[in-house]
Amino acid sequence: MAALATAANAADCTGALLRELGWQIGTTAAAVPQVHGGAVCARADLAAAHAAGDLRVQVPEQWDVLKRQSFLRTLIDDPATVCAYAFKLGQATRRATTRLQDNSGYRFSALQLGWIGFGLGGSRAQGWDGFRSFGRGYQPAGRNSVALDAFYQGRVRSECGVGRQVAQLATQRELYGDAAFDAEFSPGEVSIGTFLTLHDTDSILLGHHAGEFLADGKAVRTAQRGRQAFVGAPGFIEHVFDKTYLDDINNQAENFVIVDVSDAAARALGEHGGFAHYDRINRRIWALSRKLPGHSARRFERLLFERDPVLRQALPAAQRPVLAELDALLDDPFYQGFLIYVHPRGIRPVGYHVVRLLDRNPRTPFAFELGLHNLHTTLYRRWIDARLRQCATGSASHSQPEQR
Repeated sequence: MAALATAANAADCTGALLRELGWQIGTTAAAVPQVHGGAVCARADLAAAHAAGDLRVQVPEQWDVLKRQSFLRTLIDDPATVCAYAFKLGQATRRATTRLQDNSGYRFSALQLGWIGFGLGGSRAQGWDGFRSFGRGYQPAGRNSVALDAFYQGRVRSECGVGRQVAQLATQRELYGDAAFDAEFSPGEVSIGTFLTLHDTDSILLGHHAGEFLADGKAVRTAQRGRQAFVGAPGFIEHVFDKTYLDDINNQAENFVIVDVSDAAARALGEHGGFAHYDRINRRIWALSRKLPGHSARRFERLLFERDPVLRQALPAAQRPVLAELDALLDDPFYQGFLIYVHPRGIRPVGYHVVRLLDRNPRTPFAFELGLHNLHTTLYRRWIDARLRQCATGSASHSQPEQR
């Protein structure tokens, strides 16, 4: 009887979690389960997935508790469930990156790649302990959520690589809620610093506890899955020519976290098979920009992104066809609807960054790359296991994101 009670509790918790993620679970007189996951990653949100008939399952009504539990556990690994989790991950990403961009005290430091500056009070005053010299590695000194508050509302400096790490960690905080985030992750797992430093730590992003990575640099597989597969993933925009062609070393690359992808942008990426197509378009944009000589602050940003009418009107007639072609290229849904967070620029479409880099480093084109990540593997399983464990112990409410 005890075994049956345990199985029933486990089935209840698994079913509750699947329903929380959006599965609509019913019963059937058939001898086998009827499952329709659907193209969840292609949907805008859970309501759209339900409207399309996704995330529906019927379990044979004659099955006992043990058989029902065994089957429901298999749905945890269903691609549709991972995509349903991506809706929650996307919401958490948007909350985290919005709070980071809204903190005017979180600024960029060009002192040295990977350095983090916590001001005159030092790192300890803002909740962090240093474990590498020259500001290259820190971990929370107390509660993880309190340490991340330094980036939400404190005065901190870092380059964009650390900004990417903070956005990734803050996303997990928003996904779990403060109490569960503090309980589920050790200080070492929330380490920040240079990327090389993280490899020698317990970091959940790139260290010993990161587990299984997805390596999809040109986003070929991610583009096939759909828009929600991108959200929350890290990446970078990197110069194509070598460093001798750089004029602004502090803008040699831009590390980002993907915040949102419009339906049109996702379709464009799917049709073109990922980023490689847009690397070629970037090169064409760069080549065309070389045909528009001139000097002024943020010239291309004003001309091509803001589309300043005064600046555009001042172009010689011979350059108007070049401008028209640039406009057409940058009007592609990918450049307009692929939104990324880059510290300290905030949340903007990727086209903004392509144009901005024409001003900063005009002698080289740039290319896109997804970074290694474990959002849909290790971090997904950890969140699932935490939710099931909290349900079993009656503390599920602790895992809900706290309203701020």
